[in-house]
Amino acid sequence: MGFKDAVLTGMAPDGGLLIPDSIPDVSSKLNEWAKLNYTDLAFEIFSLYCDLEPTVLKEIIAKSYAPFRHPEITPVEKVGELYILELFHGPTLAFKDVAMQFLSNCFDHILEERGETLNILGSTSGDTGSAAIYGVKGKEHINIFMLHPKGRTSAMQELQMTSVLDKNVFNISIDGTFDDCQDIMKNIFSDVPFKEKYKLGAVNSVNWCRVLAQTVYYFYSGLKIMKETNTENIQFSVPTGNFGNILAGYFAQRMGLPVKKLILATNENDILARFFNTGEYSQGDVAKTISPSMDIQVASNFERFLYYMLNENPVSVCESMEEFKTNKKLILPLESQKSSEKHFAAGTGRTAETLDVIRRYKDTYNYTLDPHTAVGVSVGEKYLSADCPVICLATAHASKFPEAIIDATGQPCEHEILNALKGGKTKCVDFDNSEAAVRDYIKACLT
Repeated sequence: MGFKDAVLTGMAPDGGLLIPDSIPDVSSKLNEWAKLNYTDLAFEIFSLYCDLEPTVLKEIIAKSYAPFRHPEITPVEKVGELYILELFHGPTLAFKDVAMQFLSNCFDHILEERGETLNILGSTSGDTGSAAIYGVKGKEHINIFMLHPKGRTSAMQELQMTSVLDKNVFNISIDGTFDDCQDIMKNIFSDVPFKEKYKLGAVNSVNWCRVLAQTVYYFYSGLKIMKETNTENIQFSVPTGNFGNILAGYFAQRMGLPVKKLILATNENDILARFFNTGEYSQGDVAKTISPSMDIQVASNFERFLYYMLNENPVSVCESMEEFKTNKKLILPLESQKSSEKHFAAGTGRTAETLDVIRRYKDTYNYTLDPHTAVGVSVGEKYLSADCPVICLATAHASKFPEAIIDATGQPCEHEILNALKGGKTKCVDFDNSEAAVRDYIKACLT
C-alpha cells in the first residue's frame, strides 16, 4: 500500500505492523543534508517515503512545526561531556510532538482529500496521549479514543489529556497497566470487521508515519554534532519502553547515518535491555517507577526490529511473536543475536541512579533532566568516547514530573503551559481492564 493508506490504516489488516518495502541509502547526501535546517531536512527525508505532492508535503511540514517554541525545532545542548538533544519544545512538552504534529496534519489532509472520517484508537503510558489529543482536537474529520492506565501516568500527563474538552476527544482510564491498554487496542484492531465498521485508525508508534517522522532528529542532531566535533560517527543514548523512538534511530542507521551504537536505556522494566544483553526477550511484571512512560513490558515496535533480525522473513516473525504470546518469552538464533550487537548496546538506569543523575546535573550544570532523560544519561555516560560523541535524547520537559524533580533536587520545576491547566475542568471515563467495555463505549459514542 502507499503512504497515505499506511497513515490511515495504522496497523496491517492481520494485526501486524507495516514497514517500507525498502530502505533507501542516503550516504551520498549526508554532506548536503548537514547544511539544511530542520524543516528542509524533514522534507528531504519524508520525500523518500511519502506519496504526497511536494507542495502539499511542504505545507504540512511547515504547519506541523510552527507550534514549536525553538527555531531549531530540536536543538542540541552540550551539558558536561554529553550532548542533550532537546525534543520537548513542542506544544505538549514531549518528544511525541515531533511525530504527532506531522501525523495529525497528514490525517487531516488525507481525510479531507478523500472525504472520509477516522476514529483514532490509541493507548498511552503518558506522553503519546497528550500529544495525539493536541494534534487532533477540534478537527472536523477525526475523533480520538485514548486509553491510559489509571494512576500510572504522572499527574501532569493525565491533566494534559483530560483537560481537553473538545467534543471529538474521549479519554478512557483503564484499571491496569499500559500493557493492558495496549493489549485492548491491539485486540480491537485485530478484529477487522469491527475496525472497518467504526473506521478505526492508529496513532501510536505502531503507525509507520510516527517512526518515519522521528528519524529526522537523528539525522539533524547527528550530522550537526559530527560537524562540530570533526568526528566520523556518533552514538545516541535513548530512554525507551515501547522501542519506537530508538527504532527510528535504527532506521536512520540503516539509511546511512554513521551511528556507531544505539544505546538503549531502560528503567526497572528492563525487558529490552535484558534482550540485548542476553538474547532472551521475556516478559515480567510491570514495575511502577518515576519514569512512567517507560513502565512497559511488551514493546510494540520490537516486532519491526525482529523482521530485520530474522532475515526479513515475515513467517519467522509471525512464529516468533506467536511463541512470545504463548510462552511470554522468545530467544533469537545466535546469528541474529550477534547481528543485533552490531547496532545496539543496552543498560538499565534504576530509580536511585535516576534521582542521582537529576540531582548531579542540576547541581553541576544547572540543567534539569526529566526522569526519563535521566535514565538515558545514566546509561549513556558509560559509553563516553573521545572520538565518538554521545547524544542523549531528552524526551520530555522536567516540569511534567514535578514530584520526581523535587525528590531529586528539593526544588520545584514548573512550566507556564502546565500551570495554565491547573484547576480547570477535566473529562474522562473510568473502566475496569475490559476490552468489552471499551468496545461498547466506542459503539455508543459513534452511534
